[in-house]
Amino acid sequence: MGQVMSKTLRLLPMPTGSSTCEALPHLRAALDGDGPAWLPMPVSDRREQQRLSQALSPGETIDDEVALVMTTSGSTGVPKGAMLSAAALRASGNATHDRLGGPGTWLLALPTHHVAGVQVLLRSILAETEPSVLDVSDGFLPEALAEVIGGMRGERRYTSLVPTQLVKSLRSPTATAALADLDGVLIGGAATPASVSAQAKAAGITIVRTYGMSETCGGCVYDGVPLDGTTVRIEDGRVLLGGPTIASGYRGIPEHPAFAEPGWFRTEDAGVFADGVLRIEGRLDDAILSGGLLVRPQVVEAVLVDHPSIAEAVVVGLPDERLGQRVAVVVVPTPGATPTLEQLRVHVTAELDQFAAPRELVLVEEIPLRGPGKPDRIKVREHFATESTH
Repeated sequence: MGQVMSKTLRLLPMPTGSSTCEALPHLRAALDGDGPAWLPMPVSDRREQQRLSQALSPGETIDDEVALVMTTSGSTGVPKGAMLSAAALRASGNATHDRLGGPGTWLLALPTHHVAGVQVLLRSILAETEPSVLDVSDGFLPEALAEVIGGMRGERRYTSLVPTQLVKSLRSPTATAALADLDGVLIGGAATPASVSAQAKAAGITIVRTYGMSETCGGCVYDGVPLDGTTVRIEDGRVLLGGPTIASGYRGIPEHPAFAEPGWFRTEDAGVFADGVLRIEGRLDDAILSGGLLVRPQVVEAVLVDHPSIAEAVVVGLPDERLGQRVAVVVVPTPGATPTLEQLRVHVTAELDQFAAPRELVLVEEIPLRGPGKPDRIKVREHFATESTH
């Protein structure tokens, strides 16, 4: 009787630009459940390669069902690797195409060592189409995006972007027109301000707001509505996600509480699920306790970006002897505008409690990001160490 061998986790350096498609045969095998399990990582970032290798033990055995190990996008501490099966990845891709109206050609405009970028490639494999690629290794250029879209072929064409890419694209008439020509533009990785969504829709762009994470094979809730097979429930304000796209756990952490209930993932997000629609209210660990009031940064941010002088805003809590924490905000102004702290306080208190109004303000040219497009709140707080408006 032969010995049963387990899979081995192997590194998969993800090329950029025109070389990106070199990874497709390995990803195709992963979808088929053949070969080793793969750990995608940036091809040119040796520090990140070392960090992931130390934490996730490539070269060692892994459960046979695992096809990919996708790292979470946290910027501090030891990274976690979500173990995704071929069945989960196929379920995610098929559910996405079903929701969008059918398979199509995909444009890649995201780093492929994060789940959103890998999913663009996996969906292309499932659709049996060749992905178009925008090289973002040196930054995102809206004009280049428009050029690549112009060369896409197929009856249905899609792309996936993070909110900051959409914001930049909306400043370019050429890129805006190109995006409006697509059948779907998935927006995820971070919250999309309502004003940005409204501007995109007014321009004729078919945007689809996605919610999900590495642990759910990427987006599993589109425009607040779960994809087929995905289940949502709320426990004490916390969002729990279930269904066929859920990871089988974290690499090397067999009893992590996030996966304590089989088939479910306990997120770190606060939300409300009513009438079949999920509304995310922010991360539980980002909540600010100011003057005895619990302030959700995302709720305040949504109010702030409705101000005509604000393009982007990130709210954080700072230590305060009297209040416990005080609300502070970093703002990217709209072109030519210089919003003041007093203006923003008046704007916020018109809709929310006075304790939710910012007490410090810093104006910046761009928001520091981590992962595929989430605000880096640690770096945002660093702005207040040297410069602020009281």
